[in-house]
Amino acid sequence: MRDFRTRVLAVAVVLAFMFSCLWVGHIQAMQNTSSKKININTASVEELQKLPRIGAKVAQRIVDFRKEHGRFNRIEDLMKVNGIGESIFSSLKDLITVGEKPKKE
Repeated sequence: MRDFRTRVLAVAVVLAFMFSCLWVGHIQAMQNTSSKKININTASVEELQKLPRIGAKVAQRIVDFRKEHGRFNRIEDLMKVNGIGESIFSSLKDLITVGEKPKKE
């Protein structure tokens, strides 16, 4: 019985260690992505692909949309791009910006 308890305790310690390592990695990843938002009005295809759930095709659609329709005025305008619905937008909204509006001269 004592040997069984020792094994269970050892497994629990290993699992706790693994979970803490994963949690620290997750926190570091969140800090890296949230420290600087990506400007969807100026970002390249490569920069846009750093966003979660944005692959090469969707990133190119964002750039093409921007070229055709002009700058995004609000981050929510990103949902006008084919392939970006509410679900994807909700995972991006804290990671993107439209930057400052250009000054009129």
